[in-house]
Amino acid sequence: MKTSAIICVFNEEKTIRNVIESVSESFIVDEIIIVNDGSTDNTKKIIEELKNKFEITNIHFKENKGKGYAMAVGVENATNEIIVFIDADQTNIISGYIDQMINPLLKKECDMVLGYSTINILSQDVNPLKILTGERAMYKKDITPILSKMKESRFGVETLLYFYYISIGKSIKFIRLIGLKHKDKYKKVSFKKATTNYINEGWEIAYTAMKNYDLMLKSIKNVINKNLKA
Repeated sequence: MKTSAIICVFNEEKTIRNVIESVSESFIVDEIIIVNDGSTDNTKKIIEELKNKFEITNIHFKENKGKGYAMAVGVENATNEIIVFIDADQTNIISGYIDQMINPLLKKECDMVLGYSTINILSQDVNPLKILTGERAMYKKDITPILSKMKESRFGVETLLYFYYISIGKSIKFIRLIGLKHKDKYKKVSFKKATTNYINEGWEIAYTAMKNYDLMLKSIKNVINKNLKA
């Protein structure tokens, strides 16, 4: 099976070049799709420059439509069986981490792989929100039925995907990507704007969860039934 890498980006001029170049070095990726979600900085210019160097499909929105919409459009333009989503704000690219996420799908070990990073708290590496990671791999056929829901979810898209997979009985594998780092919003923009962005994202996540309560109920039911059978 072949793999399409989808990179959704909004105002990441400081990191997008390194991300695209690193993904281009992966032998397991057959297609790279960049979805520029209405960036107002130099992101578009950098993508256009790299298009002369690498074989990429670039899609530019005139205005910001939200992460979920950008991801769905990326899937609609993908031509391969496996989809891997790559965050555009990575500051430390790990060699071989894309292979780590895709190999379990090639081996039919699960239906979706979530590659997460951790933070160190009291000498312990933890990530209580690893279901919201942007690094994930899955089969295109599994998410095609919910592309319309993804387009409406904005930053709640990861929550939507998690509950959707659990609700239909799909298996999920978590893989810790040691060394993976993302750029902190407080280092990108002002304190006030970063705080506002975090609050808005939190609201979008909560709204998506409430809007798709039917998936939540099915997910809970499946988890309970699975535990009873164990």
